[in-house]
Amino acid sequence: MGIGITAAQEKTFYIYKDKNNPSNHFIPSGWMGDYGDLKFNDQCTQEKASGSTSIKITYTAKKSQGQGWAGIYWQSSANNWGQRQSGYDLTGFNKLVFKAKGENGGEVITKIKVGGIRRNAQGELVTYPDSLEVDYGPIKLTDEWQEFYINLAGKDLSYVNGGFCIVFNADQAQKEQVIYLDDVYFTYDPNLKEEVKKTNFPFYVYADADSLDNHFCPSGWMPATAAQDLKLYTNWKENPLSGSSCIRIEYTNKSGTRWAGIYWQNPPNNWGSIPNAGFDLRGATKLTFWAKGERGGEIINEFKVGGISSGEYPDSDSASIGPVQLTKEWKKYEIDLRGKDLSYIIGGFCWATNIDVNDPHGIIFYLDEIKFEK
Repeated sequence: MGIGITAAQEKTFYIYKDKNNPSNHFIPSGWMGDYGDLKFNDQCTQEKASGSTSIKITYTAKKSQGQGWAGIYWQSSANNWGQRQSGYDLTGFNKLVFKAKGENGGEVITKIKVGGIRRNAQGELVTYPDSLEVDYGPIKLTDEWQEFYINLAGKDLSYVNGGFCIVFNADQAQKEQVIYLDDVYFTYDPNLKEEVKKTNFPFYVYADADSLDNHFCPSGWMPATAAQDLKLYTNWKENPLSGSSCIRIEYTNKSGTRWAGIYWQNPPNNWGSIPNAGFDLRGATKLTFWAKGERGGEIINEFKVGGISSGEYPDSDSASIGPVQLTKEWKKYEIDLRGKDLSYIIGGFCWATNIDVNDPHGIIFYLDEIKFEK
């Protein structure tokens, strides 16, 4: 059974106070994504916000498992992905607090999460799912300790197995980074009001490679043979439209499949199996982006928003343009979203083409400034 704790009984419920502190709860056992990119030390003495130790996490951003992201879940029992009933009843708490700093400043935590262990890799509901899922981030750290909090007011904390989760993204990190965490705990704040989620526009799919404004991840490579045919560079520095980088895509028909494409998804590799993952983009009237070809004349059959229709939690609608013949110079394109149901979007952007309409040796093209606008 879950362990009942009320705010009146205990004002704080620690995840991490100090190494081996008896008030610690949850175990950092749930390593995900490019787990080979992570080094973890929860008894670091060189940096600490309080007490005698802190948590030091090194993220190399080398994509050692080919995922482009990595994360760690603190679980109520070791490696519990919902198959055991060991979660805590944290009813009465409404806030998760943590302190963090970077080694040099500028390090990026893509996401901090409470709860969210709800489905297995096949998309099936686990036996003992978390009763909530709340995300916070991205966060750009300084080289000084700062306190952050996640608002949990109005959330159901009756069963918490994934007490705390940290996620890094290789594009945002750009290079190896070292971050420190300390004093991670649940508490009750009588002045905290329930958060109303609001989407601000422009809502970026891609601004720059390391931009904290980016949403969605270019994880949906199509078809299964696409890895043989595509090279994707999200941090291409030569002649971006604006900012410091643009996207370069190289397509050849090495596999013989004759077509390929990429979906920008939320979260990565979500083909509709993950609940509560879509962005509510109601209010946007168009998606705009800039594109150019390496030589001019390259044809992209389709540029698209939404349209992931498999799984239990698909996109709420789709819209597209194409075929589009690219020029050698940057040109702006627009997908009209008026009259579309944008209440749940997991496939933020997509392109697809085939070799039959292009140079048989392949094509190279570029994208930049992909965003939803009012």
